[in-house]
Amino acid sequence: MTTTHQVSFEVGTAAPHIGDNADQIAIQIEVRLFNSLQKYAGPDGWRSQLELPAGATVGDLVKLLEVPSHEIFVVFCNGRDVTRGLVGAPVNLERALDDGDVIALSGPVPYSYGLGAPVV
Repeated sequence: MTTTHQVSFEVGTAAPHIGDNADQIAIQIEVRLFNSLQKYAGPDGWRSQLELPAGATVGDLVKLLEVPSHEIFVVFCNGRDVTRGLVGAPVNLERALDDGDVIALSGPVPYSYGLGAPVV
């Protein structure tokens, strides 16, 4: 079972499409850390619930979790790959987060010679 943590940090400027009072709105997301990124998990382990200000981005989340962006190999939002471009390309840190999103961050996926496939 996971617990919800309210996090307050300065997001910067609110996204223009969410209005002038965006600083009064919070969103709830679930964050999951996989593979080599599990070492950045907090006390809740690899899966946790966070409350963030409206207008928060993947970049804000990465800063909050103190995960070096160069260690992120893939980003999933609600099961869809939102990582920019090809392997080795920079991660799309500008992707806005919405209430209820499930964000999964993963480092490189280890390869299993016995199974002949990546271990997920």
